[in-house]
Amino acid sequence: MTFPQMATVKQTFDNRRVEDIPATVTAELERVGIQNKLKPGQKVAVTAGSRGIANIAEVTKSAVDFVTGCGAKPFIFPAMGSHAGATAEGQKAMLANFRITEKSMGCPILSTMEVVEIGKSPDMLPIFIDEYAHSADHIIVINRVKPHTKFEGDVESGLMKMMAIGMGKRHGADLYHKAFIQFGIKRVIETVGLVVMERCPILCGLGIVENGYDQTAVIRATLPDGLLADEKKLLVQSRRMMARIPFPEIDLLIVDEMGKNISGTGMDTNITGVNRDVLGTFSSEPHTKWLFVRDLAPESEGNAIGIGLATFTTSRLVEKIDRQKTYINCLTAISPEKAAIPLYFDTDRECVAAAMSCLGMIKPEDVRIVHIRNTLTLENLHVSRAYLPEIEKQAGLEITGPWRQLPFGEDGNILSPFLSDG
Repeated sequence: MTFPQMATVKQTFDNRRVEDIPATVTAELERVGIQNKLKPGQKVAVTAGSRGIANIAEVTKSAVDFVTGCGAKPFIFPAMGSHAGATAEGQKAMLANFRITEKSMGCPILSTMEVVEIGKSPDMLPIFIDEYAHSADHIIVINRVKPHTKFEGDVESGLMKMMAIGMGKRHGADLYHKAFIQFGIKRVIETVGLVVMERCPILCGLGIVENGYDQTAVIRATLPDGLLADEKKLLVQSRRMMARIPFPEIDLLIVDEMGKNISGTGMDTNITGVNRDVLGTFSSEPHTKWLFVRDLAPESEGNAIGIGLATFTTSRLVEKIDRQKTYINCLTAISPEKAAIPLYFDTDRECVAAAMSCLGMIKPEDVRIVHIRNTLTLENLHVSRAYLPEIEKQAGLEITGPWRQLPFGEDGNILSPFLSDG
Protein backbone atom coordinates (compact mmCIF):
# COMPACT_ATOMS: atom_id res chain seq x y z
CA MET A 1 0.00 0.00 0.00
CA THR A 2 1.14 3.54 -0.76
CA PHE A 3 1.05 5.91 2.18
CA PRO A 4 0.71 9.72 2.01
CA GLN A 5 3.63 12.10 2.22
CA MET A 6 3.92 13.74 5.64
CA ALA A 7 5.73 16.77 7.05
CA THR A 8 6.11 18.35 10.48
CA VAL A 9 4.19 21.56 11.12
CA LYS A 10 4.65 23.97 14.01
CA GLN A 11 1.74 25.87 15.57
CA THR A 12 2.06 29.20 17.37
CA PHE A 13 -0.12 29.79 20.44
CA ASP A 14 -0.59 32.49 23.05
CA ASN A 15 2.62 32.05 25.04
CA ARG A 16 1.76 33.98 28.19
CA ARG A 17 3.05 32.01 31.17
CA VAL A 18 3.82 32.30 34.88
CA GLU A 19 7.57 32.87 35.12
CA ASP A 20 7.97 32.50 38.90
CA ILE A 21 5.53 29.97 40.32
CA PRO A 22 6.47 30.18 44.03
CA ALA A 23 6.29 33.97 43.96
CA THR A 24 2.96 33.91 42.12
CA VAL A 25 1.40 31.39 44.50
CA THR A 26 2.60 33.43 47.48
CA ALA A 27 1.29 36.68 45.98
CA GLU A 28 -2.10 35.14 45.21
CA LEU A 29 -2.53 33.65 48.69
CA GLU A 30 -1.52 36.96 50.26
CA ARG A 31 -3.89 38.85 47.95
CA VAL A 32 -6.89 37.00 49.36
CA GLY A 33 -5.58 37.28 52.93
CA ILE A 34 -4.86 33.63 53.73
CA GLN A 35 -2.08 34.68 56.11
CA ASN A 36 -4.72 36.35 58.28
CA LYS A 37 -6.92 33.27 58.42
CA LEU A 38 -4.33 30.77 59.64
CA LYS A 39 -3.35 30.23 63.26
CA PRO A 40 -0.20 28.50 64.51
CA GLY A 41 -0.60 24.76 64.82
CA GLN A 42 -3.74 24.47 62.70
CA LYS A 43 -3.93 21.48 60.35
CA VAL A 44 -4.30 22.42 56.69
CA ALA A 45 -5.24 19.77 54.12
CA VAL A 46 -4.00 20.41 50.57
CA THR A 47 -5.54 18.52 47.66
CA ALA A 48 -3.54 16.62 45.06
CA GLY A 49 -5.29 15.19 42.01
CA SER A 50 -4.49 12.56 39.40
CA ARG A 51 -4.04 14.78 36.35
CA GLY A 52 -0.73 15.48 34.62
CA ILE A 53 -0.85 19.22 35.33
CA ALA A 54 2.15 21.31 34.35
CA ASN A 55 4.24 22.36 37.38
CA ILE A 56 1.76 20.78 39.79
CA ALA A 57 4.55 19.72 42.17
CA GLU A 58 5.90 23.27 42.28
CA VAL A 59 2.45 24.80 42.78
CA THR A 60 1.65 22.33 45.57
CA LYS A 61 5.02 22.81 47.27
CA SER A 62 4.59 26.59 47.13
CA ALA A 63 1.20 26.34 48.84
CA VAL A 64 2.61 23.98 51.47
CA ASP A 65 5.54 26.33 52.13
CA PHE A 66 3.19 29.28 52.49
CA VAL A 67 1.08 27.45 55.05
CA THR A 68 4.19 26.36 56.94
CA GLY A 69 5.47 29.93 56.91
CA CYS A 70 2.27 31.02 58.64
CA GLY A 71 2.95 28.58 61.48
CA ALA A 72 0.27 26.07 60.46
CA LYS A 73 0.80 22.36 59.78
CA PRO A 74 0.02 21.32 56.20
CA PHE A 75 -0.53 17.82 54.88
CA ILE A 76 -1.41 16.62 51.38
CA PHE A 77 -4.21 14.19 50.60
CA PRO A 78 -5.10 12.53 47.28
CA ALA A 79 -8.31 14.04 45.89
CA MET A 80 -8.82 11.82 42.86
CA GLY A 81 -12.04 9.88 43.39
CA SER A 82 -11.52 6.24 42.40
CA HIS A 83 -8.37 6.69 40.34
CA ALA A 84 -5.16 4.67 40.79
CA GLY A 85 -7.06 1.47 41.40
CA ALA A 86 -9.20 3.03 44.13
CA THR A 87 -6.64 2.15 46.82
CA ALA A 88 -4.87 4.40 49.30
CA GLU A 89 -1.50 2.94 48.33
CA GLY A 90 -2.18 3.34 44.61
CA GLN A 91 -3.21 6.96 44.98
CA LYS A 92 -0.12 7.83 47.00
CA ALA A 93 2.04 6.08 44.40
CA MET A 94 0.38 8.07 41.63
CA LEU A 95 1.30 11.32 43.37
CA ALA A 96 4.91 10.16 43.47
CA ASN A 97 4.81 10.02 39.67
CA PHE A 98 4.09 13.74 39.75
CA ARG A 99 7.04 14.31 42.12
CA ILE A 100 4.66 14.85 45.02
CA THR A 101 6.20 12.89 47.88
CA GLU A 102 6.61 13.55 51.58
CA LYS A 103 10.31 14.24 51.03
CA SER A 104 9.86 16.64 48.13
CA MET A 105 6.90 18.46 49.69
CA GLY A 106 8.28 18.62 53.22
CA CYS A 107 5.00 17.51 54.80
CA PRO A 108 2.98 14.31 55.35
CA ILE A 109 0.89 12.74 52.61
CA LEU A 110 -2.16 11.15 54.24
CA SER A 111 -3.92 8.74 51.90
CA THR A 112 -7.10 6.86 52.70
CA MET A 113 -10.24 5.71 50.91
CA GLU A 114 -12.33 6.26 54.05
CA VAL A 115 -14.86 9.08 53.92
CA VAL A 116 -17.21 11.01 56.19
CA GLU A 117 -20.73 11.94 55.16
CA ILE A 118 -21.21 15.68 55.70
CA GLY A 119 -24.76 16.24 54.49
CA LYS A 120 -27.03 15.99 51.46
CA SER A 121 -27.38 17.92 48.23
CA PRO A 122 -30.67 19.59 47.17
CA ASP A 123 -31.35 16.36 45.24
CA MET A 124 -30.88 14.39 48.49
CA LEU A 125 -27.56 12.91 47.40
CA PRO A 126 -25.31 12.10 50.38
CA ILE A 127 -22.08 14.07 50.24
CA PHE A 128 -18.77 12.52 51.24
CA ILE A 129 -15.35 13.93 52.02
CA ASP A 130 -11.97 12.33 52.64
CA GLU A 131 -11.63 11.35 56.30
CA TYR A 132 -8.29 13.12 56.79
CA ALA A 133 -9.50 16.28 55.09
CA HIS A 134 -12.60 16.29 57.29
CA SER A 135 -10.39 16.35 60.39
CA ALA A 136 -8.41 19.38 59.19
CA ASP A 137 -8.94 22.95 60.33
CA HIS A 138 -8.69 24.20 56.74
CA ILE A 139 -8.64 22.80 53.20
CA ILE A 140 -6.87 24.29 50.17
CA VAL A 141 -8.19 23.03 46.83
CA ILE A 142 -5.72 23.05 43.93
CA ASN A 143 -6.71 22.03 40.41
CA ARG A 144 -6.43 22.93 36.75
CA VAL A 145 -9.52 24.53 35.21
CA LYS A 146 -10.27 23.27 31.71
CA PRO A 147 -13.06 22.03 29.42
CA HIS A 148 -14.49 18.67 30.46
CA THR A 149 -14.51 15.63 28.19
CA LYS A 150 -18.14 14.63 28.87
CA PHE A 151 -20.21 17.82 28.81
CA GLU A 152 -20.24 21.55 28.15
CA GLY A 153 -21.20 24.23 30.66
CA ASP A 154 -19.96 27.36 32.38
CA VAL A 155 -18.30 25.15 35.03
CA GLU A 156 -16.63 21.96 33.85
CA SER A 157 -13.37 20.43 35.09
CA GLY A 158 -11.74 22.32 37.95
CA LEU A 159 -12.12 23.28 41.58
CA MET A 160 -15.84 22.54 41.93
CA LYS A 161 -15.42 19.11 40.36
CA MET A 162 -12.51 18.29 42.66
CA MET A 163 -14.57 19.20 45.74
CA ALA A 164 -17.49 17.07 44.56
CA ILE A 165 -15.81 14.02 43.05
CA GLY A 166 -12.11 14.11 43.89
CA MET A 167 -12.51 14.76 47.61
CA GLY A 168 -15.41 12.29 47.82
CA LYS A 169 -13.05 9.41 47.00
CA ARG A 170 -14.56 6.26 45.50
CA HIS A 171 -17.81 6.60 47.49
CA GLY A 172 -18.50 10.04 46.05
CA ALA A 173 -17.22 9.28 42.56
CA ASP A 174 -19.40 6.16 42.29
CA LEU A 175 -22.52 7.92 43.48
CA TYR A 176 -22.16 11.17 41.56
CA HIS A 177 -21.42 9.51 38.25
CA LYS A 178 -24.64 7.55 38.64
CA ALA A 179 -26.45 10.75 39.58
CA PHE A 180 -25.17 12.43 36.41
CA ILE A 181 -27.62 10.31 34.41
CA GLN A 182 -30.64 11.51 36.42
CA PHE A 183 -29.69 15.10 37.23
CA GLY A 184 -27.01 16.08 34.73
CA ILE A 185 -23.29 16.57 35.33
CA LYS A 186 -23.37 20.34 35.72
CA ARG A 187 -26.09 20.29 38.38
CA VAL A 188 -24.43 17.55 40.43
CA ILE A 189 -20.98 19.18 40.37
CA GLU A 190 -22.30 22.61 41.32
CA THR A 191 -24.80 21.56 43.99
CA VAL A 192 -22.43 19.11 45.68
CA GLY A 193 -19.52 21.55 45.47
CA LEU A 194 -21.56 24.32 47.06
CA VAL A 195 -22.55 22.08 49.99
CA VAL A 196 -18.90 21.08 50.47
CA MET A 197 -17.96 24.77 50.71
CA GLU A 198 -20.80 25.36 53.17
CA ARG A 199 -20.10 22.35 55.43
CA CYS A 200 -16.32 22.01 55.16
CA PRO A 201 -13.54 24.43 56.13
CA ILE A 202 -12.52 25.34 52.58
CA LEU A 203 -9.84 27.99 53.01
CA CYS A 204 -9.42 28.85 49.36
CA GLY A 205 -9.03 27.48 45.88
CA LEU A 206 -5.99 27.77 43.62
CA GLY A 207 -7.17 27.55 40.03
CA ILE A 208 -4.61 26.87 37.30
CA VAL A 209 -4.99 27.62 33.59
CA GLU A 210 -2.52 26.29 31.03
CA ASN A 211 -1.63 27.75 27.65
CA GLY A 212 -1.35 25.90 24.35
CA TYR A 213 2.21 24.87 25.16
CA ASP A 214 1.11 22.92 28.26
CA GLN A 215 2.63 25.64 30.44
CA THR A 216 1.19 27.33 33.52
CA ALA A 217 -0.39 30.54 32.25
CA VAL A 218 -2.59 31.61 35.18
CA ILE A 219 -2.66 30.85 38.92
CA ARG A 220 -5.64 32.39 40.68
CA ALA A 221 -6.46 32.21 44.39
CA THR A 222 -10.12 32.56 45.26
CA LEU A 223 -12.07 32.51 48.51
CA PRO A 224 -15.13 30.26 48.88
CA ASP A 225 -17.67 33.05 48.41
CA GLY A 226 -16.24 33.88 44.99
CA LEU A 227 -14.98 30.47 43.93
CA LEU A 228 -17.84 29.52 41.60
CA ALA A 229 -17.81 32.87 39.79
CA ASP A 230 -14.01 32.87 39.50
CA GLU A 231 -13.95 29.34 38.12
CA LYS A 232 -16.38 30.36 35.37
CA LYS A 233 -13.99 33.14 34.35
CA LEU A 234 -11.01 30.80 34.43
CA LEU A 235 -12.83 28.34 32.17
CA VAL A 236 -13.36 31.08 29.59
CA GLN A 237 -9.63 31.82 29.71
CA SER A 238 -8.80 28.14 29.41
CA ARG A 239 -10.95 27.70 26.32
CA ARG A 240 -9.36 30.73 24.72
CA MET A 241 -5.78 29.60 25.40
CA MET A 242 -6.01 25.83 24.89
CA ALA A 243 -4.26 24.19 21.97
CA ARG A 244 -6.33 22.63 19.21
CA ILE A 245 -5.79 20.77 15.97
CA PRO A 246 -6.18 23.52 13.33
CA PHE A 247 -7.99 21.41 10.72
CA PRO A 248 -11.77 20.79 10.81
CA GLU A 249 -11.73 17.51 8.86
CA ILE A 250 -9.47 14.51 9.61
CA ASP A 251 -9.58 11.14 7.86
CA LEU A 252 -7.14 9.49 10.26
CA LEU A 253 -5.86 10.85 13.55
CA ILE A 254 -2.76 9.05 14.84
CA VAL A 255 -1.95 9.48 18.55
CA ASP A 256 1.41 8.22 19.82
CA GLU A 257 0.32 7.85 23.44
CA MET A 258 -2.78 8.01 25.59
CA GLY A 259 -3.10 7.81 29.35
CA LYS A 260 -4.83 8.93 32.51
CA ASN A 261 -1.95 11.34 33.11
CA ILE A 262 -2.81 13.05 29.83
CA SER A 263 -6.60 13.28 30.09
CA GLY A 264 -9.44 11.94 32.19
CA THR A 265 -10.48 9.96 29.11
CA GLY A 266 -6.95 9.01 28.08
CA MET A 267 -7.21 11.32 25.09
CA ASP A 268 -8.92 14.70 25.41
CA THR A 269 -12.12 14.48 23.39
CA ASN A 270 -12.05 18.26 22.93
CA ILE A 271 -8.90 17.70 20.86
CA THR A 272 -9.75 14.49 19.00
CA GLY A 273 -13.39 15.37 18.32
CA VAL A 274 -14.25 11.72 19.08
CA ASN A 275 -16.59 10.97 21.95
CA ARG A 276 -19.42 8.67 22.90
CA ASP A 277 -21.05 8.32 26.26
CA VAL A 278 -24.19 7.12 27.98
CA LEU A 279 -25.18 10.78 28.05
CA GLY A 280 -24.94 10.91 24.26
CA THR A 281 -22.60 10.70 21.29
CA PHE A 282 -20.89 14.03 20.89
CA SER A 283 -19.32 15.33 17.71
CA SER A 284 -17.25 18.49 17.52
CA GLU A 285 -14.40 19.83 15.47
CA PRO A 286 -12.28 18.30 14.32
CA HIS A 287 -14.53 15.80 12.59
CA THR A 288 -12.39 12.66 12.79
CA LYS A 289 -13.31 9.57 10.78
CA TRP A 290 -10.84 7.08 12.31
CA LEU A 291 -8.66 7.29 15.41
CA PHE A 292 -5.52 5.17 15.83
CA VAL A 293 -3.69 5.24 19.18
CA ARG A 294 -0.25 3.63 19.21
CA ASP A 295 0.66 3.16 22.87
CA LEU A 296 -0.21 3.67 26.54
CA ALA A 297 1.89 6.13 28.54
CA PRO A 298 3.77 4.41 31.40
CA GLU A 299 2.57 7.10 33.82
CA SER A 300 -0.99 5.82 33.32
CA GLU A 301 0.05 2.61 35.11
CA GLY A 302 -2.11 0.41 32.92
CA ASN A 303 -5.26 2.53 33.15
CA ALA A 304 -6.48 2.59 29.55
CA ILE A 305 -9.80 4.38 30.00
CA GLY A 306 -10.62 5.95 26.65
CA ILE A 307 -9.20 3.14 24.52
CA GLY A 308 -12.78 2.45 23.46
CA LEU A 309 -12.85 5.81 21.66
CA ALA A 310 -10.16 4.58 19.25
CA THR A 311 -10.92 2.62 16.10
CA PHE A 312 -7.51 0.95 15.86
CA THR A 313 -4.67 0.21 18.24
CA THR A 314 -1.64 -2.04 18.69
CA SER A 315 -0.94 -5.32 20.43
CA ARG A 316 1.70 -3.59 22.56
CA LEU A 317 -0.89 -1.18 23.96
CA VAL A 318 -3.40 -3.93 24.66
CA GLU A 319 -0.78 -5.96 26.49
CA LYS A 320 -0.12 -3.02 28.85
CA ILE A 321 -3.73 -2.65 29.96
CA ASP A 322 -4.41 -3.21 33.64
CA ARG A 323 -7.98 -4.45 33.45
CA GLN A 324 -8.74 -3.85 37.12
CA LYS A 325 -7.65 -0.21 37.07
CA THR A 326 -9.31 0.42 33.72
CA TYR A 327 -12.57 -1.29 34.65
CA ILE A 328 -12.83 0.40 38.04
CA ASN A 329 -12.35 3.81 36.44
CA CYS A 330 -14.76 3.12 33.57
CA LEU A 331 -17.48 1.61 35.73
CA THR A 332 -17.19 4.38 38.32
CA ALA A 333 -17.54 6.94 35.51
CA ILE A 334 -20.50 5.01 34.03
CA SER A 335 -18.41 4.77 30.87
CA PRO A 336 -18.00 1.05 30.07
CA GLU A 337 -17.72 1.88 26.38
CA LYS A 338 -14.41 3.60 27.05
CA ALA A 339 -12.81 0.28 28.05
CA ALA A 340 -13.82 -1.53 24.85
CA ILE A 341 -10.84 -2.89 22.92
CA PRO A 342 -10.79 -1.69 19.28
CA LEU A 343 -9.32 -3.60 16.35
CA TYR A 344 -5.65 -4.16 17.12
CA PHE A 345 -2.68 -5.28 15.09
CA ASP A 346 0.92 -6.17 15.81
CA THR A 347 2.37 -3.23 13.85
CA ASP A 348 1.54 0.40 13.15
CA ARG A 349 1.76 -0.27 9.42
CA GLU A 350 -1.12 -2.74 9.67
CA CYS A 351 -3.18 -0.24 11.66
CA VAL A 352 -2.68 2.60 9.18
CA ALA A 353 -3.33 0.31 6.24
CA ALA A 354 -6.55 -0.93 7.84
CA ALA A 355 -7.73 2.63 8.49
CA MET A 356 -6.96 3.74 4.94
CA SER A 357 -8.81 0.74 3.53
CA CYS A 358 -11.92 2.01 5.33
CA LEU A 359 -11.89 5.44 3.68
CA GLY A 360 -13.59 4.41 0.47
CA MET A 361 -12.21 5.33 -2.96
CA ILE A 362 -10.02 8.23 -1.83
CA LYS A 363 -6.52 8.32 -3.34
CA PRO A 364 -3.60 7.91 -0.89
CA GLU A 365 -2.25 11.36 -1.73
CA ASP A 366 -5.62 12.89 -0.77
CA VAL A 367 -5.92 11.20 2.63
CA ARG A 368 -5.97 13.75 5.45
CA ILE A 369 -3.79 12.37 8.26
CA VAL A 370 -2.89 14.22 11.45
CA HIS A 371 -0.29 12.62 13.71
CA ILE A 372 0.27 13.97 17.25
CA ARG A 373 2.25 12.86 20.27
CA ASN A 374 -0.70 13.17 22.65
CA THR A 375 -3.62 15.49 23.24
CA LEU A 376 -1.62 17.66 25.65
CA THR A 377 1.22 18.56 23.29
CA LEU A 378 0.04 20.11 20.03
CA GLU A 379 2.73 22.66 19.22
CA ASN A 380 4.20 20.25 16.65
CA LEU A 381 2.05 18.21 14.29
CA HIS A 382 2.88 15.62 11.65
CA VAL A 383 0.41 16.01 8.79
CA SER A 384 -0.20 14.68 5.30
CA ARG A 385 0.33 16.74 2.16
CA ALA A 386 -3.41 16.98 1.56
CA TYR A 387 -3.40 19.77 4.17
CA LEU A 388 -0.93 21.97 2.27
CA PRO A 389 -3.59 24.41 0.93
CA GLU A 390 -5.00 24.88 4.44
CA ILE A 391 -1.55 25.34 5.96
CA GLU A 392 -0.71 28.05 3.47
CA LYS A 393 -3.91 29.94 4.31
CA GLN A 394 -3.59 29.84 8.11
CA ALA A 395 -1.48 32.26 10.10
CA GLY A 396 0.45 30.63 12.92
CA LEU A 397 1.32 27.45 10.98
CA GLU A 398 4.83 26.76 9.69
CA ILE A 399 6.11 23.72 7.81
CA THR A 400 9.31 22.68 9.60
CA GLY A 401 10.37 19.51 7.81
CA PRO A 402 10.50 17.91 4.35
CA TRP A 403 7.61 16.03 2.78
CA ARG A 404 8.27 12.29 2.83
CA GLN A 405 6.17 9.17 2.85
CA LEU A 406 4.89 8.21 6.30
CA PRO A 407 8.02 6.55 7.71
CA PHE A 408 8.07 3.06 9.20
CA GLY A 409 10.95 1.21 10.83
CA GLU A 410 12.00 -2.34 10.07
CA ASP A 411 9.62 -3.52 12.78
CA GLY A 412 6.67 -2.00 10.93
CA ASN A 413 6.12 0.77 13.47
CA ILE A 414 6.00 4.48 12.73
CA LEU A 415 9.23 6.41 13.17
CA SER A 416 7.59 9.16 15.16
CA PRO A 417 9.05 12.65 15.00
CA PHE A 418 7.90 13.12 18.61
CA LEU A 419 9.28 10.02 20.32
CA SER A 420 12.94 9.04 20.27
CA ASP A 421 12.04 5.34 20.23
CA GLY A 422 9.55 5.75 17.41
